[in-house]
Amino acid sequence: MEEKNFFDKVYEVAKLIPYGRVTSYGAIAKYLGAARSARMVGWAMNNSAAKDVPAHRVVNRIGVLTGKHHFDGTGLMQQLLENEGVKIKDNQIVDFKKHFWDPWKELG
Repeated sequence: MEEKNFFDKVYEVAKLIPYGRVTSYGAIAKYLGAARSARMVGWAMNNSAAKDVPAHRVVNRIGVLTGKHHFDGTGLMQQLLENEGVKIKDNQIVDFKKHFWDPWKELG
């Protein structure tokens, strides 16, 4: 059996983020036991297009859409989140704590 690499583990967690919720790069890294690897999670999200991963649901630790420039078209990340009922103002999630999904708490 082949061992999964870090990016594959990131994708597995990201696929579990519920509709209308978001998490952070750091929260995924912490859940995977690599708390200092938030940037690696970001790199994984940058390479996730072909993996059917809801990368638009992963933002920075204060709810800013830092990965938006990796989406085709202007404002696509924001559009996808708004379609799920997440309000955005000035590239930041409004009421971030309400929408935040913590894999550490949700997945145990």
